Parts: sequence; structure tokens; C-alpha cells
Amino acid sequence: MKTILIPSDFSKEANFALDFGIQLAEKNQAKLVLLHVVEYPIGATIDPIGVSLPQPGDAQFIETLMKNGKEKMEELQAKVNDPIPVETIVEMGNPYLNIASVIEDQDVDLVVMGTKGATGLKEVFIGSNAEKVVRNVHCPVIAIKHPRKVSEIKEIAFGSNFMEMDDVLMNHVKQLQDFFDAKLHLVRVNTPNNFEKDRNVLKLMEQTATRYMLKNYTVNIYNDIYEEEGIMHFAEDIEANLIALSTHGRKGLSHLLNGSIAEDVVNHSNIPIWTFSIK
Repeated sequence: MKTILIPSDFSKEANFALDFGIQLAEKNQAKLVLLHVVEYPIGATIDPIGVSLPQPGDAQFIETLMKNGKEKMEELQAKVNDPIPVETIVEMGNPYLNIASVIEDQDVDLVVMGTKGATGLKEVFIGSNAEKVVRNVHCPVIAIKHPRKVSEIKEIAFGSNFMEMDDVLMNHVKQLQDFFDAKLHLVRVNTPNNFEKDRNVLKLMEQTATRYMLKNYTVNIYNDIYEEEGIMHFAEDIEANLIALSTHGRKGLSHLLNGSIAEDVVNHSNIPIWTFSIK
């Protein structure tokens, strides 16, 4: 973990993410990249591909927003203690698109971002920026709603169906466990619509543990009505400090019809969520 990206809209949740990211950087001697994206003003015209464009009269307003953003970013940068290297970026555009671009340009290893979550119609049709990042970017993401200390993360709940395990995902999960020196709790949630016999699931979970040479772990089957609720309830029951999930990054109609357990948990859980998108 050499480069950590922390997007900020200067909200309290973004500040929680910054504090957590600083702790991660201190622990791992990583570089921090702080990003603030100034969104185009509401009412701006839309280009053919759906990106807002400023109108001529907005130039002065945009300039003020950029100036204020740079001043606030300097204040955030001042919170980062030496010798942690830190770079600040202030850009105009779309938060998700700019985050994705910086990830590629800076070769980011981890994104840490605050989120308020999303509910109701907003969740279905718009979603939070954190949800979009979780679904689409190619590096792990930690989403945070409340203040958290890195030193407190000692119990990680890793949810999966354990049917087809991805090597890259599992390597990231092992690195995550090693980094925090935490206990890993493998959990499969059985629901009325997605049920599997305990003996079959336990066999798959033990095969996963053996194949990837896991250490300091438990295997668990949890029953609930919905998978996302089951994962959150299990994490609460074992007092987990972090939930780890993968997402397949569905888009368009497939996403609307099938959704994503990881994105639902990001929107609703009060426990920090680590996600990795499998493409």
C-alpha cells in the first residue's frame, strides 16, 4: 500500500475518512493524495454524453468555488504530520469520474472515503458517490461513516458465497488481515431464496481457507431474510470492526435489477466497509 487516495467534500464524514487515512499512512509509510472535486453548478447545460457544462455567467462563481476549495485543502494538508508525503488536488467535474481518473494517474492502491449512504429512491436511481466508486474502480475502497481508529480493527467479517473464489480478491483479503493483524471471520448468509446446506457450505469455506492458507480465522453460516442484512447483523453480533466484501461492478439494467450486496451494505452499515470490485 504505497498510495492512498482520500476524496473530500469537507463534510464531517470526509474528515473521518481523512483521520483514518492518516493513521493508515502512518502505519504503512504511504503517500496521501487528497482530492476535492468542485461540481458544476446546478442548472448548467448538459453535453451530449451527459456531463454538465458551465454557462458563461458561471465563470466567476466557479472561480470562487475553486479558490475556496484550494484554501480548505490547504487546511486539510496541514493536518498531515511529517514525514508522510501528501499531495492535494482540486479539480472541477464529476466526483466519481474525477476520482476514477486520479486513481489511474496516481496508481492508487486504496481509496478511503466518507459516506452518508443513500436510501429510498435516491439509492435506487442515483446512489451515493461511495457506492459508484465501490462499483467501478479497480482498487480496494474503504467507506466510513463514523470516526474509527486503525488500532481498533481486530475483527474482520468477510462475506461471500464461497462458490467461486477469485485469486486476486483473496490475496487482497489476506493482505488486509495481515495489515491490521486481525482475526478473519468467513461468513456465508443463508436466505430463504438463496439457501445451501450447512455441510456443503462449511466444506467450501474450509477448502477456501486451505487453498489460500488462511490463518487466525473462523467459518460461519448466518441465517437471515436478506444477504445484506445478514452480513450486517453477523458483523454486529461478533462485534466486527470492519466488513470485507467483493462486488461484481454491475452496471445499467443489470445493476438496477440485481443490485449489489456490497453497495447495499455501504449505504446502510455503520461499520466501516472494505470492498474490492471483481471485473
